[in-house]
Amino acid sequence: VSSSSNRSTTFLFSSTPMNPTPKLVRVPLSCESDTIANMSEPVKRVYDNSRRQAQVRATRAAVVAAAYELFLTRGFTATTVDAVAETSGIPPATVYRHFRSKRGILTAVLDVVVGGDDEQIDYQHRPEIRAAMTDPDPAGMLDAFARMHPGAVARSAPIQQVLSEAAAVDPDAAELLALARDQRHTGQARIARRLATCGALSEALTEADAADIIYALFSPELYRVLVIERRWQPERYGTWLSKTLRDSLLP
Repeated sequence: VSSSSNRSTTFLFSSTPMNPTPKLVRVPLSCESDTIANMSEPVKRVYDNSRRQAQVRATRAAVVAAAYELFLTRGFTATTVDAVAETSGIPPATVYRHFRSKRGILTAVLDVVVGGDDEQIDYQHRPEIRAAMTDPDPAGMLDAFARMHPGAVARSAPIQQVLSEAAAVDPDAAELLALARDQRHTGQARIARRLATCGALSEALTEADAADIIYALFSPELYRVLVIERRWQPERYGTWLSKTLRDSLLP
């Protein structure tokens, strides 16, 4: 290797017509040469998949929107995956690839109507839920959930009704309804846990009792009775819910 600061040496195989056996020869290279630069700083290819992600999101949104309308007009049992594919304009094979089954489609519809958008975020991790759960004032926490509930249940009540009706005759729907109810109870029980942890739960209640009360008051069935059947305004319903939660749970 040359002792010069701007020279380097590489080794290449060399042969001649008189001596076809290749041998190593030294070839001096400048440190400024492209070969040295490329060897010391390999080029990395960056793959941008944002377009692909946007296409996937658009495909799922089209299927969910079509399924929502079909479930409401035809019911869960009468709606087929092929009908959803035709209405959405998405090939059946693509629908199956993204959702696997009609039950998978209904699960996605429920996620969207409860959350209010198609963001892939667990309901409990949404910013508004986290903000309510971390409110240092127990009454303020209950008020926050009472304010959010009318909007969430208004979006989900129609499809929840479809699911409830289908559960009577369709095993998949019955299993999905039971799972949805268990998940709702588990999620809402966190409110009771929070009250119990900070010592804000009424002494007359156990944490389990409080979880059941919250589950009942936040039920889509109660919303349906008061808002849809009895025609309470959502604002009145939210105010009543907030007061009832406070009176039922706090000391």
